[in-house]
Parts: sequence; structure tokens; C-alpha cells
Amino acid sequence: MVDLRFWRHLSHPIPPVQTPVAPTKQTWNYDAANAVPPLAMRRSPFAPAIAGPGVIPPGVTIATDSAMPSQFDMAYASAGYASLGMADEGRGFMGYPYLAELLQLAEYRNACDMLSQDMTRKWIKLQCTGDSENKSDKLAAIEAEMKRLGVQQIVRAAAWQGDGFGRAQIYIDTGDGDDPDELLMPLVESPAKVGLGALRALRIIEPMWTYPNRYNTNDPLHPHFFKPETWFVLGKEIHASRIMTIVPRPVSDMLKPAYAFGGLALPQIMKPYVDNWIRTRQSVTNLVSNFSVMVLATDLSTFLTTNSGADLERRVQFFNVLRDNQGAMVVNRETESLSNISAPIAGLDRLQSQAQEHMASVCRIPLIKLLGISPSGLNASSDGEIRSYYDNIESMQEAIYTAHLSKIINLIQLSLFGEVDKEITFVWEPLWSLDAIESATARKTEAETDCILMDHGVLSTMEVRIRIAADENSPHAGLDLGDALATNEPEEYYEQ
Repeated sequence: MVDLRFWRHLSHPIPPVQTPVAPTKQTWNYDAANAVPPLAMRRSPFAPAIAGPGVIPPGVTIATDSAMPSQFDMAYASAGYASLGMADEGRGFMGYPYLAELLQLAEYRNACDMLSQDMTRKWIKLQCTGDSENKSDKLAAIEAEMKRLGVQQIVRAAAWQGDGFGRAQIYIDTGDGDDPDELLMPLVESPAKVGLGALRALRIIEPMWTYPNRYNTNDPLHPHFFKPETWFVLGKEIHASRIMTIVPRPVSDMLKPAYAFGGLALPQIMKPYVDNWIRTRQSVTNLVSNFSVMVLATDLSTFLTTNSGADLERRVQFFNVLRDNQGAMVVNRETESLSNISAPIAGLDRLQSQAQEHMASVCRIPLIKLLGISPSGLNASSDGEIRSYYDNIESMQEAIYTAHLSKIINLIQLSLFGEVDKEITFVWEPLWSLDAIESATARKTEAETDCILMDHGVLSTMEVRIRIAADENSPHAGLDLGDALATNEPEEYYEQ
């Protein structure tokens, strides 16, 4: 078994020295104690990421055109960008094992948990855009199949891995996992490829078990320009259409090979701010623990002349034994004096809170959501920040996950019905919802508006009843429109 702790250093931007470097006139001091290699010996951030143990089959060589030209490495080293703080400042790929270590810290874990949970908390609503026929049975069957496949849980796990590692992948299991020839074929959304009952499961794959293969780097007009055509998954080569790759924060084309065609992980972005917070938190704790120092002024002439500290040591021990808020200290009135020196601690809470708030700003999560800290001050409220946060989540839902969910729904339809109904779509449920008081106020306003419209003859009573019955958020949703009413409404209203 391969020790993944060793592979962490291989995938880290500072791997063991392997490539000889041309000699330079500048002399570098190698810090053997901290294992810090000199600048010219560092690995370029443009170099392709190193695959994990067992990911690429034995004997398979990755094409050389997937690596960046050597002039990028030389320019990078000569510019001096590969400094010691490069990885600490989040400017280099950290490696998936190291990111997994960081995700054990609450500061990183809470941010990824919050984003992935809010991304799928309200989930989606299936709908039919056409009016030709009633398709409620189809919608119910698709919803039941999504529950069987655990689509919501799969997407939540993918969102968590996408934030935590920079890349997440969902494997579409059609029962061809043991057929290497079929795995290399594209998974086309067609009844000829996906038959009835073909969709067996959806499986989430951590990025450390996969590696990109067969991508073009010399023709920007090529459809696979920096887009892998196949992926290695622990020795198996699989077509990219069978693995849905999710990259929430992509990097530029030059850096894609270095990130194994993933993107920026949230811990990589947050690391400088988390490091500042941990350092500030520990410094404040140390200062609070030692802010007060007792000073005993005594005669040191004997100790300084004879180098005998026995008497002084006994005096200090006696001083420490009696040092207590409930005790009394006895000193020599002629030769000793006692004083207290205290460090100022005013403002430490503000410094510590600012360092903590910076973590929330970089991951764009409100303080009340990430840290549980409510805003202070007169009439302070977090509603504006939470609404802005929900807007950001909804934009990420549409930009990152809508296309993948559409593909999943199409595959489910092929597996259930043998065809794809283009009129069946979905919408994301809004994250923001009114509380009880706000909902009651909104309903009161709507009722007053309806009364005004009815008084002026714009709407009839039955039209208002139909609207209320069709409103899912109304307490009167599903109102029976067939009840006998003393009204002269036309018969067609009842038929609706």
C-alpha cells in the first residue's frame, strides 16, 4: 500500500528535487531544518499535477503536449514569483491530500458545509412548460427516480467537494463498468445508447482518484482545447461524457494542467486569512494569560558577586507560593519592594473579531451564517447580507449545476420512458422566504388589492377564487371551486 502522506509532498508545489537546474551566479542558503529548497529548485506552478498512486495504468505515458513549455518555467523562476510564501498565499496548487488535511479544521469545513447545504437546501421543482396534456404521472415518476438515485445528496456532495478540492466528478453508472471498450465510447443522450432501465446509479468520485487524459494544448480552435476527452479513474480510462466534472472556480488555461483540470479550492483562497486568524487568536490568548507580571525588587548584590543563586531561588519560590489574590506578600521594608506590570488589553477583542470577519468576507458568507455572530448596533439587521448571499448562491446554482441536472433528468427520462420530453424542465426553489408576520402582511395586501379590483369591476369573485386556489403559498390552496355559491359567474369559470 502506498503511503498517501508521501504523495502529499509530490502533489504539493514544493516536491523533492529531481530536475537539474542551470547554475546561476546567485548563492542560495538551504535551510535543512525546515526543508525549504532554494528558488531555482522549486517546481513551477505551470507544471502538470502529479497523478495519485494507481490512478494511471502501468505503462501508460501522458502526452508531452499536455505540459507547459519550458520557457514558462524559466520565466517564472527568473521573475522570482516562486517565493517561500507562494503556497501560503494561495498562489499554487496544494495537492488533494493537503487540502483534505485542511478540511479537518473548522474554519475551512464550516465554509464548505454552509455553501453545499444552502446550494441544495430548497432543491428544485419539476415542471412542464407545455399545455398539450397532463404530464403529472411523468413528473411523479421522474421525482421518484431522482429520490432512488439520491440526486439531491449526490449534488450536495459534489458541491462540497467542488468547494473543498476545487473539482468534483459524478460517474454515470449504466452497468458498463467492467467493459473497457464501452467505457471509452461517448454516452450519447439517445435511446440507442441509454435504453430502458439503463441508469443504475450516480456515484461521486473524489478528485484524487482521477486524472485527465487526451486534451489539446496547441490549437485554441480545437473542441478539446484544454478539455480532457477521457479520464483515468484508478487504472480505468473513461470517456469524459460518462463523468460529469464540476469546477466551481476554474483557473486559466495555463494553470489547468497544474490543477489536474480542477479549479481553486475554497481552503486555498481562505488560507492566508485563516492563518492570520489562528495567529491572532493564539496571540490574544497568550497575552490574556500573561498580561500581568509581578515584579519583586530585592538585593541582588550577593548573587551577582558570588554567582550563588541558592538564596535568591528560595526567595523566588517563597514569593510564588504566596502569590495569590487571597494571600499576603511579605517583603523586607529596607531592601525589597513589590510592583505589578500589566500589558494593556483594551481593543484586543476588536482586533480578534476583525481577523475572524476577514474569513467570512473572502468566502462571501455572512457572519450570521458562517460564525453565528449577529450584527451589533441600533436597528442592526442581517437581512440585506443574507439576501445578497442567497442571490450569490442562486447565481452559482444556475451557472454551475443547471446543465448537469438537465443531463441527469434527460438520462432519467431515457431510462424510464425511452425518450426525452423537452417540455419537462425544472426551476430552483428560491432560498429567501418570508416569515409568518411578513407572509400575513403580504396576504393582507393582496386581499385589499383584490377587493379594490372587484369593486371597480376589473376582476370577478370567481377569478379571485381561482387565483387563490392555484397559489401554493396561500392557506387556501386547493380550494374546492365546485362549491355551490350564490353567484352569477359564467359556467366556464367552474370548468377551469
